[in-house]
Amino acid sequence: MLDLSPAPATLAPDLRVYAIGDIHGCLDRLQALHAAIAADLAERPVAHAVLIHLGDLIDRGPDSAGVVAFVAQAPKPAGIAETVTLLGNHEALMLAALDAPEKDDAARLWVANGGADALLSWGVPRQTEPKDWRSCIPPEHLAFLRDRPLSRRIDGYLFVHAGVRPGVPLEQQEAHDLLWIREPFLSSKADHGAVVVHGHTPRPKPELRPNRIGIDTGAVMGGSLTCLVLEADRLGFLSA
Repeated sequence: MLDLSPAPATLAPDLRVYAIGDIHGCLDRLQALHAAIAADLAERPVAHAVLIHLGDLIDRGPDSAGVVAFVAQAPKPAGIAETVTLLGNHEALMLAALDAPEKDDAARLWVANGGADALLSWGVPRQTEPKDWRSCIPPEHLAFLRDRPLSRRIDGYLFVHAGVRPGVPLEQQEAHDLLWIREPFLSSKADHGAVVVHGHTPRPKPELRPNRIGIDTGAVMGGSLTCLVLEADRLGFLSA
């Protein structure tokens, strides 16, 4: 039985949310975590369950292409009613490089941040010119990544990739902050208007604060891939 403890916000009755942190091409861990979610739902059924991936599906790890293919097929562990996949800053880097191949800085920035590993996972040889990258990636993968939302609000929680700008209303947040921010968000004690569930900044274990919950536990760096489980006024964690 999953160990649950007090949470900093609440969800409506009969609702459960599973939120998965940064995956970075670790397909085997993602599949294992989906299996753990299915097992939890089998043991503890709920009327409505939502699965959220917090972005950074790609880069650095061994199988970015496999992760995108797996998630794009909208896999739903038994008992999941809805799956949401958010845009991460690494997907944003990839799309910027593919959309403007004539801009060497965009291509270099993506490659330097794990894009070389992602390209190899799609079978793109290292010597391939940036102008040819897009033709090597399945169109359905690109269409899926282009259609990712930046955030999702559910009751007392806001799910984003990186965080929010303190002092700015949630509806006025800029895309760059939602994808990239660290400070002053991480050290802020402000009430953001919702408890922010985020990834982006790796830590050895989940960070639980009154105003945020960070769940990037560095799967691609040898840590666990973490799933936050939220229900009513309680929370727990699954990991792979």
